[in-house]
Amino acid sequence: IKLVAVSKTVEAARIKEAIEAGASILGENYVQEAQKKIEEIGRLVAWHFIGHLQSNKAKYAVRLFDMIHSIDSLTLAEELNRRAEQANRVMKGLIEVNLSGEATKFGTEEERALDIARGMVNFKNLSLEGLMTMPPYFESPEMSRPYYTKLRELKEKMVREGIPLKELSMGMSNDFEIAIEEGATYV
Repeated sequence: IKLVAVSKTVEAARIKEAIEAGASILGENYVQEAQKKIEEIGRLVAWHFIGHLQSNKAKYAVRLFDMIHSIDSLTLAEELNRRAEQANRVMKGLIEVNLSGEATKFGTEEERALDIARGMVNFKNLSLEGLMTMPPYFESPEMSRPYYTKLRELKEKMVREGIPLKELSMGMSNDFEIAIEEGATYV
């Protein structure tokens, strides 16, 4: 289980302290903000993009990040694959699934996630590693369990269909224990 330390809006000095304390994966929401931090801090850690990514930022994201947690359409996946090919690298990615149906959250619907995965499975420069979700915030962490269970079951269904997924990105400070119980590999 790998910890993604969310460093959005955190200044570089504090991020360096987190790295010294053992943080090895940093999660950023904004391409521009991350670019400045990556230039200052360097590649001492893995940089993961965890925010909503627009297709027009794909070329920058491919250069900056080691993994994209928020692929929510086949169009975005195709653009990332194309940009990764141009950069002569293989980008790792996760499909973000909006299991809560909240309008304030990004991600694809559960039904479309399988179609996106089928479309991505033969990409040469974008490696589909798994799935990601963010449930609504609950005071009681146990209330998050159905969302994490559903994402794990979706992953298992995709694996049965021959889509080789290994990662589940789910769980935050308030409910990571529940996410881990349900199979999280990134929290």
